[in-house]
Amino acid sequence: MTPTPELIAWLLDTDPALRWQVERDILDEDASIWQSTRALVTREGLGAALLSHQDADGQWAGGSYFPAGYFGSPEADAPGQPWIATTWSLKDLREWGVEASALGDTAARLDANSRWDYDDLPYWGGEVDVCINAFTLASGAWLGADISQLVRWFDEHRLADGGWNCEAEEGDSVRSSFHSTLNALRGILAYEKSTGDTSLRDARKSGEEYLLSRRLMYRASTGALVAPFVAEFLYPNRYRYSALATLDYFRDAAQWDRSAPDERMTDAVHLVRSQRQADGTWMQSRRLPGRTWIDIDVAAGQASPWLTMIALRVLRWWDQDRGSE
Repeated sequence: MTPTPELIAWLLDTDPALRWQVERDILDEDASIWQSTRALVTREGLGAALLSHQDADGQWAGGSYFPAGYFGSPEADAPGQPWIATTWSLKDLREWGVEASALGDTAARLDANSRWDYDDLPYWGGEVDVCINAFTLASGAWLGADISQLVRWFDEHRLADGGWNCEAEEGDSVRSSFHSTLNALRGILAYEKSTGDTSLRDARKSGEEYLLSRRLMYRASTGALVAPFVAEFLYPNRYRYSALATLDYFRDAAQWDRSAPDERMTDAVHLVRSQRQADGTWMQSRRLPGRTWIDIDVAAGQASPWLTMIALRVLRWWDQDRGSE
């Protein structure tokens, strides 16, 4: 699947946070080119705007996962949640390619000043929700924080079927969740790539097997589609599972592990292909409700440059392994 010149021009006419990934993952540009574009992320566009909202104490919006004053406010009764606090801001900056050095002593400031909404726990120790801990594991590794306590948490809280579930901590589930497992895998892989520590690799592989055994899409009990969210592609997807987000993870993991795509991903790949529009783009399914610092991508029903880039690099990876387009 070769993008047209018009589609490439459209993808390149975007924010540096997206453009450098197009140059690297779609165009195979020399590293000097995409690294030069990546360096712009802290100085202009989305990255610079988000960095400008950081508080003097190292946080964003005065809070770890929710902004200061959220609980008990009218906003707490509104649909969704705000996406402006520290954890979400760090996640975006890291995924946009911002170098840790651009955040200076942020790790130390968060260690001194940020506490979780749950039990007032210290930031870099994590809390009880696997998705929150996964985001923190990845960001801590990126910023060089002491996350040794958090590293151990993932093995200790892995479920018998190989994955994770945020509801397990409340005793509400002994089965893994697609959402929770994907977020755990993303966090563990980011940790491994940042630090070189492979102590969580067995846990990562068991989580991958959990998803692969369900072909990324299906219930183990009935073989039916696990839920409509599998086919809803959105950016930023924050915490949500989809076939596209999961394939993008497996692409990243396969390149890190130097392994070939697993055939059990075939149905998910077909689903991604089926959502390609006639002009070669992928559409935003919807946007998650909640307050943001900045608009990152398009409204629902519009062609999304972010989703198009992600879909193109996933299919390129899949097809190249098979010597086809």
